[in-house]
Amino acid sequence: MAQIELRPVRISREPVRRSVQLLGGLALYGTSVALVTRAGLGLEPWSVLAEGVLKHTGLSFGTVTGLISVVVLLLWLPLRQRPGIGTIANVVVISVMVDAVRAVLPDQHELGWQIALLVGGVTLNGLATAIYVGARLGPGPRDGLMTGLAGRTGWSVRLVRTGIEITVVAVGFLLGGTVGVGTVLYALAIGPLTQALLPFVVWRGDQPALRS
Repeated sequence: MAQIELRPVRISREPVRRSVQLLGGLALYGTSVALVTRAGLGLEPWSVLAEGVLKHTGLSFGTVTGLISVVVLLLWLPLRQRPGIGTIANVVVISVMVDAVRAVLPDQHELGWQIALLVGGVTLNGLATAIYVGARLGPGPRDGLMTGLAGRTGWSVRLVRTGIEITVVAVGFLLGGTVGVGTVLYALAIGPLTQALLPFVVWRGDQPALRS
């Protein structure tokens, strides 16, 4: 009787690792947003809008953030953008983490702590963005809106992103959102931070590329 050799089946761990990276990045992103909101020195553009809406609805910051994400997703329809698992996770995880961190971290009123939270929050936001984008499991609602508009209009991504964020800040400010030095710092720092960190965490093939 012929003997049958049994060999262990190799199961790829890539989906699990990428999912962990995605969720970790989104959790850090939500944490970073909460830190900046508690610093009280100005918010990043979408948080300016969220705070403005919050003041007129009485909902929690995280809930408003999630609702804005859902509205942005609806704008994907005419742009023919396709959501991924990362898109849905983006809406849920960030909203939950923002409220969770804000629940244990009070507003700061001493300048030293305010600066520490602002700088730490913006830096963490850059790292978190690189981590969750690097997982390549679907763009976030705002990222998809940006790339979708760029694709449909033929305009550069930089021009589209700038236009979106100026619009978002303007509407949020008119609704009562906080604009300040933190808003400017975020606008200047987030692009370079994300670009510098992304090569260390982006997935290419079976393994993430690690290079300087």
